[in-house]
Amino acid sequence: MSGKGQVEILNVGDGVVGKATFEPGWRWSEHVKPLAGTDSCQAAHVGYVLSGHQKVIMDDGTELDFGPGDVVAIPPGHDGEVVGDEPCVVLDFAGMEHYAKG
Repeated sequence: MSGKGQVEILNVGDGVVGKATFEPGWRWSEHVKPLAGTDSCQAAHVGYVLSGHQKVIMDDGTELDFGPGDVVAIPPGHDGEVVGDEPCVVLDFAGMEHYAKG
């Protein structure tokens, strides 16, 4: 994720859980888009926010804000960015399968 984020993958039975840490200044469209080759993130995510804050902007312009203790369900077709000066740490229960295969 170009130095502003990292993902740790845990294989749990037949499933994959990702612990994603996004540093202040991280934005999907800046740090991941060049690697993904798509205009927006096309993975669905279901996660639990451990710390920090993030804003997600859907392709239709809808914005979602989340922070510590929030459970989030994000459909494909979004951009995301860290809000504030604290890293955003999320457990992602869906959407990390491609990292495990990469």
